[in-house]
Amino acid sequence: MRNMENPFKFGTIVEEDFFTDRVEEVAYIVQCLHSANHLVLISPRRFGKSSVVVKALKSVKRKSVTLNLQKVTSLADFSAYLLRDFFKSHPLERAKQFLTHFRIVPTISSNPVTGAMEVSFQPGTDGVALIEDVLTLFERAHTERDRLIVVLDEFQEIRDISPRLDRRLRSIMQEQKHINYILLGSQESMMADIFENKKSPFYHFGELMRLGKLPRKDFHDYLSIRLAAVFPNGYAEMADRILDYTSCHPYYSQQLAANVWQVGVLQPETKDVVQAAIDHIVKSHSLDYERLWMGLNRTNRWILQRLATGNALQTGEHKTSTVYSALKRLQKDGYVIYSDHYELEDPFYRQWIVTAP
Repeated sequence: MRNMENPFKFGTIVEEDFFTDRVEEVAYIVQCLHSANHLVLISPRRFGKSSVVVKALKSVKRKSVTLNLQKVTSLADFSAYLLRDFFKSHPLERAKQFLTHFRIVPTISSNPVTGAMEVSFQPGTDGVALIEDVLTLFERAHTERDRLIVVLDEFQEIRDISPRLDRRLRSIMQEQKHINYILLGSQESMMADIFENKKSPFYHFGELMRLGKLPRKDFHDYLSIRLAAVFPNGYAEMADRILDYTSCHPYYSQQLAANVWQVGVLQPETKDVVQAAIDHIVKSHSLDYERLWMGLNRTNRWILQRLATGNALQTGEHKTSTVYSALKRLQKDGYVIYSDHYELEDPFYRQWIVTAP
């Protein structure tokens, strides 16, 4: 029993047997990629956006380039990252003819250890020209029958990389016929402003898709099947308790289930396995939670305490405008998510807030 592999996975891209349902969502993305349309995918952090997209990309079996814009610090950085990922699936020899059209030729070398291509540009070069040349290469290297898929994660970061970059990108992308773009984002309000504001260059750029929590029944079945090997008599009840605690949040449900499974394997004498797993996770992260708490102002602490205990925010203690502004900041910083109501993103942080001395 101790040598069994834990059937739950969290913290990285979830694939194959670890992937939970999302059949309809994957099918929708695949259908979009088989058309000439682009896709805009919005959901809170850790809802599984990247895993769903990876699953869809494997289904269509086309070449792709993926970049998380949180890594990007400049236009030169942006361009180098894109080219580097492009060379993972496109031989350099074939791409050389397109590189001759670059106004600023990149420095390209091969990492002797990994074999991966390293790409860099001279400091101070014209960033706009770089990104134009890279995206032009992507377009010329493909055809309408063999479209490249470009995935840009945390797309709301585009406005912080360079002034008016969104306008320049849009003008390039609207002329391209050989690329499907998938633009992902976790900041609801910022993504909505980029794609639903009529004044934005990306207004109605592509099919808009919002990824919510997993349907409870599907998630319950997924957990039950995997817990049954360790808890043959109580797996259904444990699945219910896990989902009640996490409110069906994909990431935290997997995290709690993984810890429940581990307690059951290593400490089978434990009476309340779910509570023991919760206590272990909260204790493991207590120093991180304390550091986060100390970095918050008093208004933000008050809001998190009210959300953690399920109490109303409209008490008259703070102005409505103050509470609303603070909620938006907490949402942007990843502390709070909103589906049909505001709630703490991390249920274990919620537990820490409620029980911390």
